[in-house]
Formats: sequence, C-alpha cells, structure tokens
Amino acid sequence: MSIPVSVRGLQLRYGDAVALDGLTFDLAGGKIYGLLGRNGSGKTSLLSVLAAFRRATGGTVLVDGEDPFENARITRQVCLIRDNVDAEDTDRVGGVLGLAARLRPNWDADYASRLVKQFDLPLRKRVSGLSRGGRSALGVTLGLATRAPLTIFDESYLGLDAPSRYTFYQELVADYAENPRTIILSTHLIEEVANLFEEVLIIDRGRLLVHEETETLRQRGATVTGEAGAVDAFVTGNGLEALGEKRLGGTKATTTYGLLTDGQRRAAAASGLDISPVGLQDLFIHLTAAAGSPR
Repeated sequence: MSIPVSVRGLQLRYGDAVALDGLTFDLAGGKIYGLLGRNGSGKTSLLSVLAAFRRATGGTVLVDGEDPFENARITRQVCLIRDNVDAEDTDRVGGVLGLAARLRPNWDADYASRLVKQFDLPLRKRVSGLSRGGRSALGVTLGLATRAPLTIFDESYLGLDAPSRYTFYQELVADYAENPRTIILSTHLIEEVANLFEEVLIIDRGRLLVHEETETLRQRGATVTGEAGAVDAFVTGNGLEALGEKRLGGTKATTTYGLLTDGQRRAAAASGLDISPVGLQDLFIHLTAAAGSPR
C-alpha cells in the first residue's frame, strides 16, 4: 500500500525566519523520491510537516487526501525516521522495537528480526549505549520493518559505515519491490543513492527549484567543452542556462542546464565541441550555487 502527497503553497515560519516559502508539488503513490538541498534549505522542516510533527504556517498539505496534523488515521500510515532515534535514552533496543510492533499496523516482526541480526543490534542494550552507527541501524530497522505507506528517511542512515549503508540500500530496494509504498529519502550522499530515486526534488532556501524524473533531470545537465567562442555561441544559440564554467587558455568548459536534442548534439560535434554528461551530485551543486545558496 502507498499513499499520495499533495502540497500547495506550503509555508512554515519559526518566528521571523522563513523555513518554507510557498512550496507546491505532488507525489504520486508508490515511488522512491530523493529530496535534496543544502544545509538550511528546509528539507527537515518539510518532512516534519508531512509527518505531522509540525503544523504548517500557511498553505495546504494533504497526505492520502487529508491534512495529516493531529489526524490519527494518517499518522498511523506515516513513518519519519530522523537522524536520531525518537526514543528515550533509557529505553532498550528490544523495547523500542516492541513499541513499534504495538503501534504500527503494518509491522513485520519476522523482517525486523532479520534486520536485527543483519545489523547486529544488541536488543538488551539501552539507546544511550549505542554508537552513532548503532542508532542509525536501529532507525533504518524501524523504518523498513514498519512498512508504513509513507516512509521517510531524513539522513537517518548517515551514521552507518559504508558496507552497512549499502546493506540498507539493498534491503530498501528489495523490500520496496515486494511491498510497494511511497518512500522519501533526504540525503547528502547523492551519488551513493542516486540510482534509487525515481523522481528528485531539490529545494533551496525554502523554495522548490526542481521536481523531475531522475533520468530526465540527468539529461538536462551537460558540460560543453571546446574553443571558448564556439562554446559561448552554442550555449547562447540553443537557449541553454549556463550554471558554471572553467577556462584554461582558449578552452572553456561550461556546465549547462537544458535538454539537448540529437540534432543539437550533432551540431556541437560538427563545431568541434565535446558534450559530456553531468552527474546528479554535480548538477545539484551547480543548480543550488546558481540559485544563490551559500557554499
């Protein structure tokens, strides 16, 4: 089971500070979404509103057609796993999992047990005694085994070492294939998880920059390299947005944003220009830098 999300003109303020500024987008059910943004862009604020941890200041948020805030039917279907486990330090790991089993209607105890073994979680240990990696392992175990129709991971796996992160990615994809649901991953490890995303949202300073299918977004980014005048003529003549450039003598490499047709690519080659793809992480860096985010 998966549920859709619809956001219209979403605003969130903390006193005079604007965290979210008029966000509008729709997430169809049953996909894996990547949520990208620099520190302070509003990612966590957005996810907190979707999970009903915070009430929006303005605009509307509908999860499965209803406002999630103080809505028991909806909140039982949404699981937000943050970068720290939402549990008391004195709670034992087994107790945290037991509470989830009682509160979550889609909890899979057998799957949870398998994940406990896979991540080597000590059930009798208190949360306060877990390493950062142990807390992350507990968080991803909760998020996966809960099987909530809307499951959100907000940087919750960053404490895992590289092998454990890749185990999490494999488990996520495999379980999602068997139990489809709407999944949102917020991350700074873009290249590691880019292949998981079906669609990508990029927010910057509380505003939506991009919401695109991942493959389409990749195709919009390119680096045009060649003689400086020819590069400038090609970029300007084809109405491409220049996100950044590098020069070495008379040679120039310009990172562009905009879909290129096969004909345009042939014309570039005929002009002695080389067109190379831009990775999703590099494209994100260029887009948010062009938007004026602090580096």
